[in-house]
Amino acid sequence: MRRLLPLLIIALAVAGFIGLRATRPSAPAVETRERVWQVETHSLQAAALHPTLVLYGRVEAPDRLRAAAPVSARILELRVRDGDRVEAGAVLGRLDPRDLAPRLERAKADLERERIRHRSDQQALEQERTLVQLADARLTRLERLKDARLGAESAVDQAREERARAQLALTQRQQAIAEHPARLAQLQTQLAEAMRDAERGELVAPFAARIGTVEVAAGDQVQAGQTLLSLYSSDALYLRARVPALYAEELRAALTRGEHLHARADFGATPLRAHLERISGEADARGVDVLLRIEDADRVPVGAFVNAVLDRPLANDIFAIPPTALHGGDRLYLIENGRLRGLNITRAGERRSGDQVQLLVRGDALANGMQVLSTHLPHAIDGLAVAVVERTAQ
Repeated sequence: MRRLLPLLIIALAVAGFIGLRATRPSAPAVETRERVWQVETHSLQAAALHPTLVLYGRVEAPDRLRAAAPVSARILELRVRDGDRVEAGAVLGRLDPRDLAPRLERAKADLERERIRHRSDQQALEQERTLVQLADARLTRLERLKDARLGAESAVDQAREERARAQLALTQRQQAIAEHPARLAQLQTQLAEAMRDAERGELVAPFAARIGTVEVAAGDQVQAGQTLLSLYSSDALYLRARVPALYAEELRAALTRGEHLHARADFGATPLRAHLERISGEADARGVDVLLRIEDADRVPVGAFVNAVLDRPLANDIFAIPPTALHGGDRLYLIENGRLRGLNITRAGERRSGDQVQLLVRGDALANGMQVLSTHLPHAIDGLAVAVVERTAQ
């Protein structure tokens, strides 16, 4: 009996477990629900817009002038400093006239000496012609005496030598007179250069300008050709920037058609305006240089690095969308009946206005009023269930 008791207990336990399992309540059926993504939309509206191009370039002055010392001299006076603005004709500085006067006086003296020499040559010419005639007559007389056996051979030879010397002197004098116009022109040129350098001893602004860099100080001894200062017209500054060759021909064609393409730039906190004026005639692997004339040239210095946004030629029937609306580089998603439907598009560029960036696209299937997905979903596919939510006010 004791041996059957454990088996009886086990049997009762198994029977109880089976009874409890048979009488337990059934689990409710699991309902499968599709996930719905909360998204925002953008309404399409066709328009004629200027795509923009971001440029990075440097401010240049094509009329930049470097004033150099005409001769070795001392700086007597400087009246300007870096960054000063001057009017046309303003005196910028002066060289010591005592260093310029000797060259001018020497050139005048050389010219006067040549004129005196020429007058002397003309007077001597007649005398030397007379000497040649006398030498000819003496030679003829001695040759007759020799033929009559009344003169010596040595006397004839001496007369021939004297006649040759007289003819040589006459020829040299005639050559000196013939070379006088050339020597006179050369000396007149030297005098003109000396007068020019003397005038350049007073540095005068040739146009209304801004001083770039002053490289010397009053009292400095400078050499001929040494740069003293640089200046440029502040009314004609350009931003030189490089654009890819893809856009160069588009911009060149727009200039040929007479279109005015404007740009907006910033130099620090200073806003600038500019417009495309010309395109470089040379290119390399990095692209082509474009030159934008700065309209607010007095607000930026030469050499400044500036970022600008240039308007490209006007494009018609394009749609502006937020960058988050573009998927895969060439696809938008239309929302129809709470689900996504993909549309292939072509990018026409981008448009920047301050910190705001919009992508410009076009496509045959796009139309005004279409609501497209503006929330970027990495897993967006056709047929994905979405629910549109109102955009939160910023």
